[in-house]
Amino acid sequence: MHLTIDIALRPTEAADPVLVREAAAEAAGMDPAHVQGCRVVKRSIDARSKQPLVRLRVELSTEQAFPEPRQTPPELPDVRKGKAVIIVGCGPAGLFAALECIRHGLRPIILERGKDVRARRRDLAAVNRLHIVDPDSNYGFGEGGAGTYSDGKLYTRSHKRGDVEGILETFVAFGASPDILIEAHPHIGTNKLPHIITAMREAIIAAGGEVRFSTRVTDLIIADGAIHGVRTAQGEEVLADRVILATGHSARDIFELLHRRGILIEAKPFALGVRIEHPQAVIDRIRYHSAVRHPALPPASYSVVQQVDGCGVYSFCMCPGGIIAPCATAPGEVVTNGWSPSKRNNPFANSGIVVAVDPRQADDPLSALRWQQRAERTAWRAGGERQSAPAQRLEDFIRRKASADLPACSYPPGIVPALLDEVLPPEVAGRLRGGLKAFGEKMRGYRTNEAVLVAVESRTSSPVRIPRDPHTLQHPQVRGLYPCAEGAGYAGGIVSAAMDGGRVARAVAG
Repeated sequence: MHLTIDIALRPTEAADPVLVREAAAEAAGMDPAHVQGCRVVKRSIDARSKQPLVRLRVELSTEQAFPEPRQTPPELPDVRKGKAVIIVGCGPAGLFAALECIRHGLRPIILERGKDVRARRRDLAAVNRLHIVDPDSNYGFGEGGAGTYSDGKLYTRSHKRGDVEGILETFVAFGASPDILIEAHPHIGTNKLPHIITAMREAIIAAGGEVRFSTRVTDLIIADGAIHGVRTAQGEEVLADRVILATGHSARDIFELLHRRGILIEAKPFALGVRIEHPQAVIDRIRYHSAVRHPALPPASYSVVQQVDGCGVYSFCMCPGGIIAPCATAPGEVVTNGWSPSKRNNPFANSGIVVAVDPRQADDPLSALRWQQRAERTAWRAGGERQSAPAQRLEDFIRRKASADLPACSYPPGIVPALLDEVLPPEVAGRLRGGLKAFGEKMRGYRTNEAVLVAVESRTSSPVRIPRDPHTLQHPQVRGLYPCAEGAGYAGGIVSAAMDGGRVARAVAG
């Protein structure tokens, strides 16, 4: 007999496999001695009552034990003699597109403007300590894309558009913890992602694919309405009649290139706001209704949304036990994001709090991008024309009061006092203030001057969409050009980008 049962346990009980087995068997009306196989397939925290519970979905079998998840890289065919496919970008979309190409006998050539995952660390240190931004190697560009050094959160709302479980299983096969297969909000951690990304790259190369770093694409080779390859900053021509653009939402030069070449692109709405940082103990106290977090519970997170003046104000990329990261991709701008290590054991919790905006102008496909860029440059000037970020205490911002000082903050380049009403566009500042007031009512204790707002959070999604045919996934003007994932406006986050990469690769394979 094989069945699935849902149970709810106290945190200490849920952490004990023997107690889980016994509780699941009892709920199923089974004798625990007859259970041969028991595995948790879904786990989530239910903190709605004063006593938090862990909700588990458990599979039981009286016939046999369940197999352990595969934790070795998949076997891939040799594609050294396969047809070449150029993939521009080595983020999750590019990597998963490459793996899918190989499964279909195609030879991927990944061209990545940034450096490999280990070499990137020196450039990140330069941003953090010296306030120097390398426009080709930073938190946004390089092997693994923005997600490598931006947390590795793997939850998505895109279940209807692809195989989420397949993406998670692939991460596990390349070294991620099997826990990501069962957690309601799976998370790898910035400290563990580099090893996983490296293993993926090595598998691609072993199968006959290529991965070229420090290779920025500067032009497309197009003739008779079809793609024939790309040109790089080194002056090299890389030839293929299939090109996947998986460049990410911060590759503004690619948007500029397409626009300059007369290739259709469209402005699209996005979101802009700030990173808010609380002491993690404050969020734990709010969510778990206790002055001290139970050791069997993870650092608490939250998700909030509020309509203000007809626009959404919402949390984005919430990072318990995390750090605010400087994610500018060019000199002269300040951009914030957040990440957490696998243990989420830093003393602060941060989240984007952003406002949905639509600054499009009908006659300019780059209008939303320019608007985004202006906000980032304003933050740079307010931060002292360095990577220092303008900041204000939460309650001071709500009351329109200058902060006499600022609390400790995880943002490595440092924060400087500023009136955020002078940094953010007026429509964003006003709605942000209304949203924060509402969040303070929903979560008692959230509205506190222990919290600090750090500007700006501007890279929630791409401000540009690159159109594609819904059936062939090719650009309507250029045969063989496949816009893909976040940079093209078709994904938002690691998992959805990975799914779109695989989807596009299957379209390429026909």
